Amino acid sequence: MKPRAFLVFLHDSAMAVAAWVGAYWLRFNLDIPERYWGSLIESLPPVVFAQSSLFLVFGLYRGMWRFASLPDLKRILVAVSLGALVAPALLFMLSRLNDVPRSVLLLAPLLLALMMGGSRLLYRAWKDGHLLSIGAVAGEPVLVLGAGAAAATLLRDLQRGRDWHVVGLLDDDPAKLGSHLNGVSVLGGIAECGYLAGKLGVRQVIIAMPSATPAARRRAAEHAVAAGLGVLTVPSFGDLLAGRVSVSNVRGVELEDLLGRDQIQLDDKGLHQLLAGKTILVTGAGGSIGSELCRQILRFSPGLIVLYELSEFSLYAIDQEFSGRPVACAVGDVKDPMRLASVFAKYRPDVVFHAAAYKHVPLMENENAWEAVRNNVLGTWRVAQVAAEHDVGEFCLISTDKAVNPTNVMGASKRLAEQVCQALQAGGTATRYVAVRFGNVLGSSGSVIPKFREQIARGGPVTVTHPEIVRYFMLIPEAAQLVLQAAVQAQSGGEIFVLDMGEPVKIAQLARDMIRLSGLIEDDIGIEFTGLRPGEKLFEELLADGETTLPTPHPKLRVMKAEMAPDAAWLAELEAWLAVPVRAEAEVKAGLRRWVPEYRPARH
Repeated sequence: MKPRAFLVFLHDSAMAVAAWVGAYWLRFNLDIPERYWGSLIESLPPVVFAQSSLFLVFGLYRGMWRFASLPDLKRILVAVSLGALVAPALLFMLSRLNDVPRSVLLLAPLLLALMMGGSRLLYRAWKDGHLLSIGAVAGEPVLVLGAGAAAATLLRDLQRGRDWHVVGLLDDDPAKLGSHLNGVSVLGGIAECGYLAGKLGVRQVIIAMPSATPAARRRAAEHAVAAGLGVLTVPSFGDLLAGRVSVSNVRGVELEDLLGRDQIQLDDKGLHQLLAGKTILVTGAGGSIGSELCRQILRFSPGLIVLYELSEFSLYAIDQEFSGRPVACAVGDVKDPMRLASVFAKYRPDVVFHAAAYKHVPLMENENAWEAVRNNVLGTWRVAQVAAEHDVGEFCLISTDKAVNPTNVMGASKRLAEQVCQALQAGGTATRYVAVRFGNVLGSSGSVIPKFREQIARGGPVTVTHPEIVRYFMLIPEAAQLVLQAAVQAQSGGEIFVLDMGEPVKIAQLARDMIRLSGLIEDDIGIEFTGLRPGEKLFEELLADGETTLPTPHPKLRVMKAEMAPDAAWLAELEAWLAVPVRAEAEVKAGLRRWVPEYRPARH
C-alpha cells in the first residue's frame, strides 16, 4: 500500500473506532454507564478489524479523495453495510454479544458512513474552492452559456483555479431558469447575455454547449458578439469524446465554430466494406484535402494507405503524423506514367482517391494556365489509366464547384478532368470512376481564413475582392467524410456527386465576423475592397445549366444526371492536344473553350 493510501486507511480505521464509541455515547444520552465501558473496550478490536478488512476488500484506497464522487460513496456504503452484518456475527461468536446494546449495532454503521463520506466530501470541497472561495472571487467575472453536463464539468474545473469567477449561467430551457448548478444560478436565456453582462460587470462569456447543434452554438456566439463581449468556447464534442482535450481547455471562438454544421452520419458498414483491409492510394496526400482523407480512411482499418505526393516537405509532414500507422510514402508526379506504373505495380491499390491538383484560381489563370491544364487534366488521365491497367476497383476524383459554368482555367480544367473520367468509363473498364464536387473548405491551403487572420493580426485592413462576392464553405473533415461516402454510393461508375454545401456565405460578412471574434470592431481594422481577381466570379454554382440531380440514400449527397459521355475519338483528340509541352495563355483558353463549351473566361 502506498504511503498516502496507508494514511487514508488509518483515518478510516480511526473513524471506525470513533463511530463505535459515538454509538455508545448516543445510546446512553452522552453519558456511558461504568458497567458498559468493559463491553465497549472488549468489542472495539473485533469491530474495527472487521470493518477495516472490508475497506481493503472493497478497494476504498484505489481512488483519490481529490476526485471523490458517487461511485466512491457507493463503495463506502456497501463496505459499511456488510460490516454491520459481519461485526455483530463476529461479536456473537466471541462473547454472545454480552452487554452490547442492540441499538449500538444500528447506530455505529450510520455514524461510520457519515464520517467517512463526510470527510471525503469536505476534502474535495476544500480542494475545489467551495469552502474558501477567495481565489474564485478574485478571478475575472464570466457568464457561461449553457447549463448542461459540459457546463457542470466546466464549473468544477474553473472553481479550482483563480482565472475565472463564474457569476451566472444562461440557458434557453425555461425549466432551468432559477435553478442552481454547482452553486451557480441560471439567470436567464442566452439572448439576455448582453443585458446581464452589463448588469454584472462581465466582459467575457464561455459557450459550454459542445453537444448542441452548430446552429445553436452560432446563435449563442452571435448574441455575445453583438453585445461586444469576448467569446470563448469549450472544445468540440468530438474532441472531448476522443480524449484529446478536457472541458476546461477553453479557447477563443473560431470562424469554424460559426460555420460548422450538423454531424454527418456515415454508412459505416459500406465504408468498412470499401476500405477495411484494403490498399488505398491517395494522390496529393500531403495537401489539406488529401491528408484529411487519409485521417478519415484510417478510422476504417485499411491494410495500407499509399501516400503519393510531389512535395517532399508535405510528404515528410504527413509521414511523421502517421508514424506507426500502416502507410507507405511515394514521391511522384501524377503526370509521370512510369512512376505511377511502378507504384501501382508494387502496392496493387484497391481504391484510389485523386486529390492532387492545382486549385488556386488567380495563380493558375494567366502565365500558369497550361501547367494547370496539364496537371489537372493530364495528371487525372494518367492516374485513371494506370488505375484501370492495374485493376483498381474504384477511382474517385476530387472536383470543385468551380467546374460548373467555369469562368477560370482552374474550373475549366477540373470540368475537363471529370469528362475524361466519364469517357474512360464509357470505354469499358472494370474500374468504377466517380467525381465529387464541393466548394471551399475552411482551413485549406487556398482558404481566405488564414489570410484574414494574418491581416487582422497585422492591424488590417482586411482585403475582400467585392462587397457582394459569396462562396460555399465546408469544414475539411466534413468534406473528406462526404467524399468517402460518395465513393460508397457509386453504382455503375461515371457518376458526378454533388455535396450539400449548405447556404452560401458572403465573404464580406465573413470578414466582419472574424474581426468581431478577434475582440475588435470594423472601424479598428477596416475592410478594403480590391476588385475581383483574374478568373473570379461573384458566386459559385454546384450544377451547370441543363443539368439535374437525383437523390441518393445519403441526405447530403446528390448525383448529377448529365449529358452523354465523350467517346474514344474525343479522348484521342484531347490526348494529342495535351501532349504539347508548352502553350501560350491565349491558345490554352481558346482550346478550353472548345473542349468545355460552357467555359466563359471572366472579364473584369
